[in-house]
Amino acid sequence: MATIVDSIAIPRSHSSVSPIPSRADTVVRLPLARGLRLRSSPSLASSLRAFTRGPYGGSVPRRGYSVVCEAQDTAVEVAAVTDATWQSLVLDAELPVLVEFWAPWCGPCRMITPVIDELAKEYAGKLKCYKVNTDESPSIATQYGIRSIPTVIIFKSGEKKDAVIGAVPKSTLTNSIEKFL
Repeated sequence: MATIVDSIAIPRSHSSVSPIPSRADTVVRLPLARGLRLRSSPSLASSLRAFTRGPYGGSVPRRGYSVVCEAQDTAVEVAAVTDATWQSLVLDAELPVLVEFWAPWCGPCRMITPVIDELAKEYAGKLKCYKVNTDESPSIATQYGIRSIPTVIIFKSGEKKDAVIGAVPKSTLTNSIEKFL
């Protein structure tokens, strides 16, 4: 499933009056976006020498760059939650929320992180996924009785509904998620 996250309008890079655009006409600044890459075709110098037939019969330079959207792999990111954002992101969320409690030094946490990333992509729009670094936000971990990491907790309507402890297979987490969608 594809979702349009944002769209932008880019003016044409050539003038209908002049077959060779000025430098100001060819430079387009794109907003910074994750997953948006510029792929160069021939070098800019050679692309200015390569002409094609324009829409009104004149010669116009071929484009030297094309914009490629790779957002399918990067559109969903599991964001970090802190003490300051816990209430608004997790407890006040309209959708069910999956929270991974982890620490950077934890080997099993590093094993389950790619699984959580996959689940975030698969359930985009149905489930919010966040992570809490227990070293940086120990009060949240203490509040929910986290004694072992990784621990994944599912919240719905601000209430803890289910917890899964350890680096478990994706199917275990999927079964837990499906109960609350």
